[in-house]
Amino acid sequence: MHILTIGLNHHSAPIELRERLTFSENRLKMAVSHLRNMKSILEGVIISTCNRMELYIVCDQLHTGKYYSKVFLESWFDLPKEEFQKYLYIKQNEQAVQHLFCVVAGLDSLVIGETQILGQVKTAFFTAREAEATGTIFHKLFQQAITFGKQVHSRTGIGTNAVSIGYAAVELARQLFDRLDDKKVILLGAGKMAELTAKHFAAYQTKTTVLNRTFTRAKKMAERFQGDAYPWDRLEEILQEADIVISSTSSSELVVTRDQIESILENRESPLFFIDIALPRDIDPSVQEMEHVFLYNLDDLKGIVDQNKSLRAQEAEKVSEWIEEEVKKFYEWVQMLGVVPLISALREKALTVQEEVMQRIERKLPELTEKEKRVLRKQTKSIINQLLRDPIIRLKELSTSPRQEEILYLFQHIFALEEYMDQQHTTQDKKVSSLTMMRKKLDQHQLGGAR
Repeated sequence: MHILTIGLNHHSAPIELRERLTFSENRLKMAVSHLRNMKSILEGVIISTCNRMELYIVCDQLHTGKYYSKVFLESWFDLPKEEFQKYLYIKQNEQAVQHLFCVVAGLDSLVIGETQILGQVKTAFFTAREAEATGTIFHKLFQQAITFGKQVHSRTGIGTNAVSIGYAAVELARQLFDRLDDKKVILLGAGKMAELTAKHFAAYQTKTTVLNRTFTRAKKMAERFQGDAYPWDRLEEILQEADIVISSTSSSELVVTRDQIESILENRESPLFFIDIALPRDIDPSVQEMEHVFLYNLDDLKGIVDQNKSLRAQEAEKVSEWIEEEVKKFYEWVQMLGVVPLISALREKALTVQEEVMQRIERKLPELTEKEKRVLRKQTKSIINQLLRDPIIRLKELSTSPRQEEILYLFQHIFALEEYMDQQHTTQDKKVSSLTMMRKKLDQHQLGGAR
Protein backbone atom coordinates (compact mmCIF):
# COMPACT_ATOMS: atom_id res chain seq x y z
CA MET A 1 0.00 0.00 0.00
CA HIS A 2 1.34 3.42 -0.98
CA ILE A 3 0.06 6.99 -0.69
CA LEU A 4 0.66 9.47 -3.50
CA THR A 5 0.00 13.17 -4.00
CA ILE A 6 0.11 14.31 -7.62
CA GLY A 7 -0.71 17.91 -8.42
CA LEU A 8 0.18 21.44 -9.33
CA ASN A 9 -0.32 24.78 -7.59
CA HIS A 10 0.55 28.47 -7.70
CA HIS A 11 4.19 27.60 -7.00
CA SER A 12 4.62 25.08 -9.82
CA ALA A 13 2.31 26.08 -12.68
CA PRO A 14 1.15 29.25 -14.47
CA ILE A 15 -2.44 30.38 -14.05
CA GLU A 16 -3.23 29.53 -17.69
CA LEU A 17 -2.53 25.83 -17.02
CA ARG A 18 -4.23 25.83 -13.62
CA GLU A 19 -7.37 27.12 -15.32
CA ARG A 20 -7.33 24.20 -17.76
CA LEU A 21 -6.79 21.61 -15.01
CA THR A 22 -9.62 22.68 -12.73
CA PHE A 23 -12.39 20.28 -11.73
CA SER A 24 -15.81 21.90 -11.78
CA GLU A 25 -17.69 21.55 -8.50
CA ASN A 26 -20.73 19.89 -10.08
CA ARG A 27 -18.60 17.15 -11.68
CA LEU A 28 -16.13 16.56 -8.84
CA LYS A 29 -18.00 13.55 -7.48
CA MET A 30 -18.05 11.94 -10.91
CA ALA A 31 -14.36 12.73 -11.39
CA VAL A 32 -13.20 11.19 -8.11
CA SER A 33 -15.30 8.10 -8.82
CA HIS A 34 -13.61 7.80 -12.21
CA LEU A 35 -10.19 8.22 -10.55
CA ARG A 36 -10.98 5.49 -8.02
CA ASN A 37 -11.86 3.08 -10.83
CA MET A 38 -8.50 3.48 -12.56
CA LYS A 39 -6.21 0.46 -12.48
CA SER A 40 -3.94 0.20 -9.41
CA ILE A 41 -5.82 2.95 -7.51
CA LEU A 42 -7.53 1.79 -4.32
CA GLU A 43 -8.70 5.11 -2.84
CA GLY A 44 -8.84 8.68 -4.11
CA VAL A 45 -9.56 12.29 -3.12
CA ILE A 46 -9.40 15.32 -5.45
CA ILE A 47 -8.73 18.84 -4.16
CA SER A 48 -9.42 21.53 -6.74
CA THR A 49 -9.22 25.27 -5.94
CA CYS A 50 -8.18 28.43 -7.78
CA ASN A 51 -4.59 27.93 -6.62
CA ARG A 52 -4.17 24.14 -6.65
CA MET A 53 -5.24 20.84 -8.18
CA GLU A 54 -4.16 17.73 -6.28
CA LEU A 55 -4.92 14.03 -6.53
CA TYR A 56 -4.47 12.05 -3.33
CA ILE A 57 -4.46 8.31 -3.97
CA VAL A 58 -3.83 5.01 -2.26
CA CYS A 59 -2.31 2.59 -4.78
CA ASP A 60 -0.91 -0.92 -4.73
CA GLN A 61 2.28 0.03 -6.62
CA LEU A 62 4.04 3.37 -6.90
CA HIS A 63 4.91 3.30 -10.60
CA THR A 64 1.45 2.18 -11.73
CA GLY A 65 -0.22 4.64 -9.37
CA LYS A 66 1.74 7.52 -10.89
CA TYR A 67 1.14 6.32 -14.45
CA TYR A 68 -2.62 5.85 -14.17
CA SER A 69 -3.06 9.13 -12.31
CA LYS A 70 -1.56 10.93 -15.30
CA VAL A 71 -3.71 8.86 -17.64
CA PHE A 72 -6.75 9.97 -15.64
CA LEU A 73 -5.82 13.66 -15.93
CA GLU A 74 -5.08 13.27 -19.64
CA SER A 75 -8.44 11.65 -20.37
CA TRP A 76 -10.57 13.78 -18.04
CA PHE A 77 -9.29 17.11 -19.39
CA ASP A 78 -8.64 15.86 -22.92
CA LEU A 79 -5.15 17.29 -22.63
CA PRO A 80 -1.95 15.47 -23.71
CA LYS A 81 0.16 14.73 -20.65
CA GLU A 82 3.17 16.26 -22.40
CA GLU A 83 1.53 19.65 -21.86
CA PHE A 84 1.20 19.35 -18.08
CA GLN A 85 3.41 16.63 -16.60
CA LYS A 86 6.52 18.84 -16.32
CA TYR A 87 4.52 21.13 -14.00
CA LEU A 88 3.37 18.30 -11.72
CA TYR A 89 4.88 17.61 -8.34
CA ILE A 90 4.70 14.04 -7.10
CA LYS A 91 5.05 13.21 -3.41
CA GLN A 92 4.91 9.69 -2.05
CA ASN A 93 4.19 8.05 1.28
CA GLU A 94 5.57 10.14 4.20
CA GLN A 95 6.14 13.18 1.95
CA ALA A 96 2.57 12.95 0.62
CA VAL A 97 1.14 12.74 4.13
CA GLN A 98 3.32 15.62 5.31
CA HIS A 99 2.16 17.71 2.35
CA LEU A 100 -1.50 17.21 3.25
CA PHE A 101 -0.87 18.42 6.81
CA CYS A 102 0.97 21.46 5.41
CA VAL A 103 -2.01 22.20 3.16
CA VAL A 104 -4.66 22.06 5.89
CA ALA A 105 -2.48 24.24 8.16
CA GLY A 106 -2.25 26.91 5.44
CA LEU A 107 1.54 26.56 5.10
CA ASP A 108 1.34 25.78 1.37
CA SER A 109 -1.11 28.57 0.52
CA LEU A 110 -0.44 31.73 -1.45
CA VAL A 111 -1.20 33.60 1.78
CA ILE A 112 0.40 31.65 4.63
CA GLY A 113 -2.09 30.70 7.31
CA GLU A 114 -5.28 31.32 5.33
CA THR A 115 -8.19 29.24 6.59
CA GLN A 116 -10.27 28.75 3.45
CA ILE A 117 -8.24 25.76 2.27
CA LEU A 118 -9.19 23.75 5.37
CA GLY A 119 -12.87 23.93 4.41
CA GLN A 120 -11.99 23.04 0.83
CA VAL A 121 -10.08 19.93 1.93
CA LYS A 122 -12.98 18.92 4.15
CA THR A 123 -15.45 19.30 1.27
CA ALA A 124 -13.16 17.32 -1.06
CA PHE A 125 -12.94 14.45 1.42
CA PHE A 126 -16.71 14.36 2.02
CA THR A 127 -17.32 14.38 -1.75
CA ALA A 128 -14.93 11.46 -2.24
CA ARG A 129 -16.52 9.57 0.63
CA GLU A 130 -20.00 10.06 -0.87
CA ALA A 131 -18.64 8.74 -4.17
CA GLU A 132 -17.34 5.65 -2.28
CA ALA A 133 -13.83 6.51 -3.44
CA THR A 134 -12.28 6.38 0.04
CA GLY A 135 -11.63 3.54 2.45
CA THR A 136 -9.77 2.68 5.62
CA ILE A 137 -6.58 4.62 4.88
CA PHE A 138 -8.07 7.93 3.77
CA HIS A 139 -10.85 7.85 6.35
CA LYS A 140 -8.15 7.92 8.98
CA LEU A 141 -5.72 10.27 7.20
CA PHE A 142 -8.17 13.00 6.18
CA GLN A 143 -10.07 13.00 9.46
CA GLN A 144 -6.76 13.34 11.30
CA ALA A 145 -5.65 16.13 8.92
CA ILE A 146 -8.91 18.09 9.26
CA THR A 147 -8.75 17.86 13.04
CA PHE A 148 -5.12 18.98 12.94
CA GLY A 149 -5.97 21.97 10.73
CA LYS A 150 -8.61 23.12 13.21
CA GLN A 151 -6.14 22.78 16.08
CA VAL A 152 -3.51 24.83 14.26
CA HIS A 153 -5.84 27.77 13.78
CA SER A 154 -7.18 27.60 17.33
CA ARG A 155 -3.79 27.14 19.04
CA THR A 156 -1.73 29.65 17.02
CA GLY A 157 -2.04 33.13 15.57
CA ILE A 158 -1.03 31.98 12.11
CA GLY A 159 -4.26 33.16 10.50
CA THR A 160 -5.03 36.25 12.55
CA ASN A 161 -2.66 38.82 11.05
CA ALA A 162 -3.30 40.71 7.80
CA VAL A 163 -0.93 39.81 4.95
CA SER A 164 -2.70 41.41 1.97
CA ILE A 165 -3.16 45.13 1.32
CA GLY A 166 -6.97 44.93 1.20
CA TYR A 167 -7.15 42.93 4.40
CA ALA A 168 -4.57 45.20 6.04
CA ALA A 169 -6.76 48.21 5.22
CA VAL A 170 -9.67 46.61 7.05
CA GLU A 171 -7.44 45.60 9.96
CA LEU A 172 -6.25 49.21 10.21
CA ALA A 173 -9.87 50.38 10.27
CA ARG A 174 -10.52 47.94 13.12
CA GLN A 175 -7.63 49.44 15.06
CA LEU A 176 -9.02 52.94 14.54
CA PHE A 177 -12.54 52.09 15.73
CA ASP A 178 -13.91 49.84 18.45
CA ARG A 179 -16.50 48.49 16.02
CA LEU A 180 -17.13 48.70 12.27
CA ASP A 181 -20.75 47.61 11.86
CA ASP A 182 -22.03 51.13 12.66
CA LYS A 183 -19.49 53.05 10.54
CA LYS A 184 -20.03 54.60 7.12
CA VAL A 185 -17.36 53.22 4.83
CA ILE A 186 -16.88 54.68 1.35
CA LEU A 187 -15.01 52.79 -1.36
CA LEU A 188 -13.67 54.87 -4.23
CA GLY A 189 -13.18 52.56 -7.20
CA ALA A 190 -14.72 49.23 -8.18
CA GLY A 191 -11.69 47.22 -9.25
CA LYS A 192 -10.30 43.99 -7.83
CA MET A 193 -8.64 45.63 -4.82
CA ALA A 194 -11.86 47.46 -3.92
CA GLU A 195 -13.84 44.26 -4.28
CA LEU A 196 -11.51 42.31 -1.97
CA THR A 197 -11.64 45.14 0.56
CA ALA A 198 -15.44 45.17 0.43
CA LYS A 199 -15.42 41.42 1.01
CA HIS A 200 -13.29 41.81 4.15
CA PHE A 201 -15.55 44.59 5.46
CA ALA A 202 -18.60 42.40 4.85
CA ALA A 203 -17.16 39.85 7.26
CA TYR A 204 -17.63 42.49 10.00
CA GLN A 205 -21.21 43.30 8.92
CA THR A 206 -20.04 46.69 7.64
CA LYS A 207 -22.20 48.26 4.95
CA THR A 208 -20.11 49.86 2.22
CA THR A 209 -20.94 52.58 -0.28
CA VAL A 210 -19.25 52.39 -3.68
CA LEU A 211 -18.44 55.26 -6.02
CA ASN A 212 -16.91 54.71 -9.42
CA ARG A 213 -16.62 56.74 -12.60
CA THR A 214 -18.52 53.92 -14.36
CA PHE A 215 -21.69 53.76 -12.31
CA THR A 216 -22.79 50.33 -13.59
CA ARG A 217 -19.60 48.79 -12.15
CA ALA A 218 -20.16 50.51 -8.82
CA LYS A 219 -23.73 49.26 -8.69
CA LYS A 220 -22.75 45.69 -9.61
CA MET A 221 -20.13 45.52 -6.86
CA ALA A 222 -22.37 47.16 -4.26
CA GLU A 223 -25.13 44.62 -4.93
CA ARG A 224 -22.72 41.77 -4.25
CA PHE A 225 -22.16 43.03 -0.71
CA GLN A 226 -25.60 44.52 0.02
CA GLY A 227 -24.18 48.04 -0.16
CA ASP A 228 -25.10 51.28 -1.92
CA ALA A 229 -23.74 52.76 -5.13
CA TYR A 230 -23.61 56.38 -6.33
CA PRO A 231 -22.33 58.13 -9.44
CA TRP A 232 -18.99 59.91 -9.19
CA ASP A 233 -20.47 63.40 -9.41
CA ARG A 234 -21.90 62.94 -5.89
CA LEU A 235 -18.44 62.42 -4.38
CA GLU A 236 -18.33 65.49 -2.10
CA GLU A 237 -21.90 64.90 -0.91
CA ILE A 238 -21.14 61.27 0.06
CA LEU A 239 -17.80 62.14 1.69
CA GLN A 240 -19.66 64.57 3.93
CA GLU A 241 -21.25 61.60 5.77
CA ALA A 242 -18.23 59.24 5.70
CA ASP A 243 -16.25 57.86 8.62
CA ILE A 244 -13.70 55.90 6.58
CA VAL A 245 -12.77 56.42 2.92
CA ILE A 246 -10.75 53.74 1.13
CA SER A 247 -9.57 54.70 -2.31
CA SER A 248 -8.20 52.31 -4.95
CA THR A 249 -8.94 53.80 -8.35
CA SER A 250 -6.68 53.50 -11.39
CA SER A 251 -6.66 57.25 -11.98
CA SER A 252 -3.38 58.91 -12.98
CA GLU A 253 -4.42 62.06 -11.10
CA LEU A 254 -5.62 62.82 -7.57
CA VAL A 255 -9.30 62.04 -7.12
CA VAL A 256 -9.67 63.77 -3.73
CA THR A 257 -8.01 67.17 -3.40
CA ARG A 258 -7.20 69.39 -0.43
CA ASP A 259 -9.76 71.97 -1.60
CA GLN A 260 -12.50 69.34 -1.56
CA ILE A 261 -11.60 68.24 1.96
CA GLU A 262 -11.55 71.83 3.22
CA SER A 263 -15.04 72.31 1.86
CA ILE A 264 -16.24 69.11 3.51
CA LEU A 265 -14.73 69.98 6.91
CA GLU A 266 -16.68 73.21 7.07
CA ASN A 267 -19.85 71.25 7.71
CA ARG A 268 -18.63 68.42 9.98
CA GLU A 269 -17.05 68.01 13.39
CA SER A 270 -16.09 64.33 13.46
CA PRO A 271 -12.68 63.22 12.13
CA LEU A 272 -12.33 61.77 8.63
CA PHE A 273 -10.06 58.80 7.95
CA PHE A 274 -8.58 58.13 4.51
CA ILE A 275 -6.82 54.88 3.54
CA ASP A 276 -5.22 55.34 0.13
CA ILE A 277 -4.28 51.97 -1.41
CA ALA A 278 -3.94 53.27 -4.98
CA LEU A 279 -0.73 53.66 -6.95
CA PRO A 280 -0.41 56.40 -8.13
CA ARG A 281 -2.01 57.84 -5.01
CA ASP A 282 -5.64 59.01 -5.10
CA ILE A 283 -5.70 61.33 -2.06
CA ASP A 284 -3.78 64.59 -1.91
CA PRO A 285 -0.92 63.85 0.57
CA SER A 286 -1.16 67.37 1.99
CA VAL A 287 -4.51 66.62 3.65
CA GLN A 288 -2.49 64.85 6.34
CA GLU A 289 -1.58 68.31 7.63
CA MET A 290 -5.24 69.23 8.17
CA GLU A 291 -6.92 69.06 11.55
CA HIS A 292 -9.40 66.20 12.02
CA VAL A 293 -8.07 64.42 8.90
CA PHE A 294 -6.02 61.22 9.09
CA LEU A 295 -4.40 59.74 5.99
CA TYR A 296 -2.75 56.31 5.61
CA ASN A 297 -1.10 55.12 2.40
CA LEU A 298 0.43 51.95 0.95
CA ASP A 299 3.67 52.37 2.87
CA ASP A 300 1.76 52.49 6.15
CA LEU A 301 -0.12 49.32 5.25
CA LYS A 302 3.00 47.58 3.97
CA GLY A 303 4.52 47.97 7.40
CA ILE A 304 1.52 46.15 8.88
CA VAL A 305 1.73 43.42 6.22
CA ASP A 306 5.49 42.86 6.64
CA GLN A 307 5.20 42.71 10.41
CA ASN A 308 2.34 40.22 10.18
CA LYS A 309 4.18 38.08 7.63
CA SER A 310 7.01 37.82 10.13
CA LEU A 311 4.58 36.84 12.89
CA ARG A 312 2.99 34.20 10.65
CA ALA A 313 6.41 32.81 9.74
CA GLN A 314 7.20 32.38 13.44
CA GLU A 315 3.93 30.54 13.97
CA ALA A 316 4.62 28.41 10.87
CA GLU A 317 7.84 27.14 12.46
CA LYS A 318 5.87 25.81 15.41
CA VAL A 319 3.35 24.16 13.08
CA SER A 320 6.12 22.44 11.10
CA GLU A 321 7.26 20.67 14.26
CA TRP A 322 3.71 19.57 15.00
CA ILE A 323 3.36 18.20 11.47
CA GLU A 324 6.30 15.85 12.01
CA GLU A 325 4.52 14.47 15.07
CA GLU A 326 1.26 14.03 13.12
CA VAL A 327 2.99 12.14 10.30
CA LYS A 328 4.65 9.86 12.84
CA LYS A 329 1.32 9.28 14.57
CA PHE A 330 -0.38 8.38 11.29
CA TYR A 331 2.29 5.86 10.29
CA GLU A 332 2.21 4.25 13.71
CA TRP A 333 -1.47 3.67 13.02
CA VAL A 334 -0.68 2.31 9.53
CA GLN A 335 1.85 -0.12 10.97
CA MET A 336 -0.79 -1.43 13.33
CA LEU A 337 -3.24 -2.10 10.50
CA GLY A 338 -1.86 -5.57 9.84
CA VAL A 339 -1.59 -6.32 13.56
CA VAL A 340 -5.14 -5.51 14.67
CA PRO A 341 -6.89 -8.11 12.46
CA LEU A 342 -4.38 -10.73 13.58
CA ILE A 343 -4.95 -9.97 17.25
CA SER A 344 -8.72 -10.07 16.76
CA ALA A 345 -8.47 -13.34 14.86
CA LEU A 346 -6.25 -14.87 17.55
CA ARG A 347 -8.66 -13.86 20.32
CA GLU A 348 -11.63 -15.11 18.33
CA LYS A 349 -9.98 -18.50 17.77
CA ALA A 350 -8.97 -18.76 21.44
CA LEU A 351 -12.52 -17.93 22.61
CA THR A 352 -13.94 -20.43 20.14
CA VAL A 353 -11.68 -23.15 21.59
CA GLN A 354 -12.64 -22.10 25.11
CA GLU A 355 -16.35 -22.29 24.28
CA GLU A 356 -15.96 -25.76 22.76
CA VAL A 357 -14.10 -26.95 25.87
CA MET A 358 -16.83 -25.55 28.12
CA GLN A 359 -19.52 -27.36 26.14
CA ARG A 360 -17.65 -30.68 26.52
CA ILE A 361 -17.23 -30.11 30.26
CA GLU A 362 -20.94 -29.39 30.66
CA ARG A 363 -21.84 -32.58 28.77
CA LYS A 364 -19.52 -34.71 30.92
CA LEU A 365 -20.49 -32.98 34.18
CA PRO A 366 -24.23 -32.27 33.85
CA GLU A 367 -24.57 -31.81 37.61
CA LEU A 368 -22.59 -28.53 37.56
CA THR A 369 -24.48 -25.57 38.98
CA GLU A 370 -24.72 -22.24 37.13
CA LYS A 371 -22.36 -20.71 39.66
CA GLU A 372 -19.78 -23.44 39.04
CA LYS A 373 -20.10 -22.96 35.28
CA ARG A 374 -19.49 -19.23 35.65
CA VAL A 375 -16.38 -19.93 37.74
CA LEU A 376 -15.07 -22.34 35.12
CA ARG A 377 -15.73 -19.89 32.29
CA LYS A 378 -13.94 -17.12 34.16
CA GLN A 379 -10.91 -19.27 34.96
CA THR A 380 -10.56 -20.71 31.45
CA LYS A 381 -10.78 -17.18 30.00
CA SER A 382 -8.08 -16.11 32.44
CA ILE A 383 -5.82 -18.90 31.18
CA ILE A 384 -6.42 -17.75 27.59
CA ASN A 385 -5.68 -14.11 28.40
CA GLN A 386 -2.45 -15.01 30.18
CA LEU A 387 -1.31 -17.24 27.33
CA LEU A 388 -2.09 -14.62 24.68
CA ARG A 389 -0.68 -11.63 26.55
CA ASP A 390 3.01 -12.06 25.64
CA PRO A 391 2.47 -13.09 21.99
CA ILE A 392 0.25 -10.03 21.45
CA ILE A 393 2.77 -7.67 23.09
CA ARG A 394 5.60 -9.13 21.00
CA LEU A 395 3.50 -8.87 17.84
CA LYS A 396 2.84 -5.16 18.46
CA GLU A 397 6.54 -4.56 19.07
CA LEU A 398 7.52 -6.37 15.88
CA SER A 399 4.94 -4.45 13.82
CA THR A 400 7.52 -1.67 13.33
CA SER A 401 10.18 -4.07 12.05
CA PRO A 402 11.42 -3.73 8.44
CA ARG A 403 10.39 -7.41 8.14
CA GLN A 404 6.85 -6.61 9.26
CA GLU A 405 5.11 -8.35 6.35
CA GLU A 406 7.03 -11.59 6.80
CA ILE A 407 6.48 -11.53 10.59
CA LEU A 408 2.73 -11.02 10.25
CA TYR A 409 2.49 -13.79 7.72
CA LEU A 410 4.45 -16.20 9.92
CA PHE A 411 2.34 -15.29 12.96
CA GLN A 412 -0.82 -16.02 11.02
CA HIS A 413 0.62 -19.29 9.72
CA ILE A 414 1.90 -20.49 13.13
CA PHE A 415 -1.48 -19.96 14.82
CA ALA A 416 -3.46 -21.10 11.74
CA LEU A 417 -5.60 -17.97 11.63
CA GLU A 418 -6.49 -17.96 7.90
CA GLU A 419 -10.10 -18.95 8.43
CA TYR A 420 -10.65 -16.30 11.10
CA MET A 421 -8.94 -13.60 9.06
CA ASP A 422 -11.22 -14.29 6.09
CA GLN A 423 -14.29 -14.01 8.32
CA GLN A 424 -13.20 -10.58 9.60
CA HIS A 425 -12.30 -8.74 6.40
CA THR A 426 -14.98 -6.93 4.46
CA THR A 427 -14.65 -6.65 0.70
CA GLN A 428 -13.15 -3.15 1.00
CA ASP A 429 -10.76 -4.15 3.77
CA LYS A 430 -9.46 -7.00 1.64
CA LYS A 431 -8.76 -4.61 -1.18
CA VAL A 432 -6.58 -2.28 0.88
CA SER A 433 -5.23 -4.80 3.36
CA SER A 434 -1.44 -4.76 3.53
CA LEU A 435 -1.59 -8.33 4.83
CA THR A 436 -3.25 -9.53 1.65
CA MET A 437 -0.58 -7.78 -0.41
CA MET A 438 2.10 -9.38 1.76
CA ARG A 439 0.66 -12.89 1.29
CA LYS A 440 0.89 -12.60 -2.48
CA LYS A 441 4.43 -11.29 -2.29
CA LEU A 442 5.66 -14.08 -0.02
CA ASP A 443 3.83 -16.76 -2.00
CA GLN A 444 5.56 -15.54 -5.16
CA HIS A 445 8.89 -15.62 -3.37
CA GLN A 446 8.34 -19.19 -2.15
CA LEU A 447 7.44 -20.26 -5.67
CA GLY A 448 10.58 -18.66 -7.04
CA GLY A 449 8.58 -15.91 -8.67
CA ALA A 450 9.96 -12.98 -6.70
CA ARG A 451 11.18 -10.08 -8.84
